[in-house]
Amino acid sequence: MRNFAFRSPVILKHQILEENSAYQEVLSQAEVKPVQVQSSPNRIRLAVSLFYFGQGIAFASWASRIPDIKHTLNLSDGELGSILLALPLGQLVTMPISGGLVTKYGSKAILTITAPLYVLALSNLGLATASWQLAAFLFLFGVVGNMCNIAVNTQGSEAEKLFGRPIMTSFHGAWSIAGFTGALVGLLMVNLHIVPYHHFWIIVGLIFINVFFNYKHLVPGKGTRTERKGKLFVKPEGILLQLGIIGFCSMATEGAMFDWSGVYFKEIVKAPASLVILGYASFMVMMATGRFVGDRIIARLGRKKTIQISGLIISSGMFISVFFPYIITATIGFMLVGVGVSSIVPTVYSVAGKNGKISAGMAIAMVSSVSYLGFLMGPPLIGYISALSSLQYSYAVIGCFGLFVSFLVTKMKAIE
Repeated sequence: MRNFAFRSPVILKHQILEENSAYQEVLSQAEVKPVQVQSSPNRIRLAVSLFYFGQGIAFASWASRIPDIKHTLNLSDGELGSILLALPLGQLVTMPISGGLVTKYGSKAILTITAPLYVLALSNLGLATASWQLAAFLFLFGVVGNMCNIAVNTQGSEAEKLFGRPIMTSFHGAWSIAGFTGALVGLLMVNLHIVPYHHFWIIVGLIFINVFFNYKHLVPGKGTRTERKGKLFVKPEGILLQLGIIGFCSMATEGAMFDWSGVYFKEIVKAPASLVILGYASFMVMMATGRFVGDRIIARLGRKKTIQISGLIISSGMFISVFFPYIITATIGFMLVGVGVSSIVPTVYSVAGKNGKISAGMAIAMVSSVSYLGFLMGPPLIGYISALSSLQYSYAVIGCFGLFVSFLVTKMKAIE
């Protein structure tokens, strides 16, 4: 520290201002800029959780009506798989720039814009009367969804810094609860014979109310900055790519459960109409439960061992539901899959945010993009394999992803 003794007040003032200016310049090139937080940390945490919840219930509403839309449009498994491919295509279009846009304009601004657009894109899905229309609307759903996903996870990372301890898993728990809630709402809508379009507009109203009352409590400011100015996209390298692959496998499993669990229980398990939603609901309950206790499990076992065990649990659950396709055993299998996937993605994001090469926000955006691609690619993969063999065998292939996760994380030294 410099010695300011024997200097005039004017000189001292100018030197302090110069050093403060230099300090601010360093901060502008670092990971984050200091932000003035107007809301309390707990209120910010609630607001961010509700945005996670909103995004989760929007997607779950779509997933809960897939069997109805498939039946209405008279689609085969292969046709549905091809149409579902429009979602990852939409995601791919925005993946190179979403992280950069969030970094440049701030996650608060992007999330406030894309959250309403995401649920409006959901409502369009209920208007489809032909397969090409459904594909076009799913493409738009994927475009907006990717930007919304990266923005909300960056918000989660920024909110976590205010607490100085891991809370990312609980945010994903809010998303899981939304999935379970969306499944129950979907079941209610089916039993009330409410068409998907009207169902989706109920969700639109809820999300708009959520955004109106909570956007002001999001973490303000520009979010994150990267030292690589002028670039909206930076290619994932090294550990970030490996983390993305782990997230890809986990989220591909989640996507398969979201989009095909109802069809699986209807066509393979032969569950009665009133119990078709059971597999999806049991998966969501256990995934949400796992996420709310995940931080304590990670503290006890460590990140690496937690992911290793989680991968084995995923495979066990999938194989149980494949080899014993009955209501009780398949439900138990789906519950195990929910436990297995619960902590993987939050842990991956947490590790990515602590890398020392680029800003936490950009790192999370990179890993999130690769991971979320798995979430969107899993369902079409299920459809194609099902068309070639059967839906039962396609679930067995997804079950192998858990084994791959356990193998890959064993080789990684950056996760402890």
